[in-house]
Amino acid sequence: MTEKTEKQKMLAGQLYLADDPELMADQKRANHLLRMYNATSAEQLEQRQQILQELFFKIGEKITIVPPFHCDYGANITVGNGTYMNYGCVILDCNQVEIGENVLLAPYVQIYAAYHPTEPEIRLTGRELAAPIKIGNNVWIGGGAIICPGVTIGDNTTIGAGSVVVKDIPANVVAVGNPCRIIRYL
Repeated sequence: MTEKTEKQKMLAGQLYLADDPELMADQKRANHLLRMYNATSAEQLEQRQQILQELFFKIGEKITIVPPFHCDYGANITVGNGTYMNYGCVILDCNQVEIGENVLLAPYVQIYAAYHPTEPEIRLTGRELAAPIKIGNNVWIGGGAIICPGVTIGDNTTIGAGSVVVKDIPANVVAVGNPCRIIRYL
């Protein structure tokens, strides 16, 4: 049996080395596309869409991402129709990040699929971890919110500004805080 590549380990949620040559080449590709994207003007909507189609795994129609935008690879991100990301959003897509349709991300929302081992001995080896994130349809995430690795947010949910989402949030709720918790059912 052949050993998994570092990229395969990363996407499988196993310990991996981020400085692997294949992963570094993938990041270099993403950085090039992000530089081009972030240099576009508001009038260059068609060029922006073309860059996003090349950067992301899959994108829907009528998505808007206001520069600056940052991600690790792009190729692990799926974005649904009608989604809007405001200034300064960051997605660390070291695993699959799925964003549904008609999702609103306020400025400086951070979505982190990547994380480090808590055991210092393992962390010192340079190995990292990543867990998938799924954001449902019709979700609104307030400014400066942080979505942590492995989290799922259900459809029609609102996450308050500045929240830190460390565990799954169901559909049809308003949730806020650090750690983020439900304050109202819709």
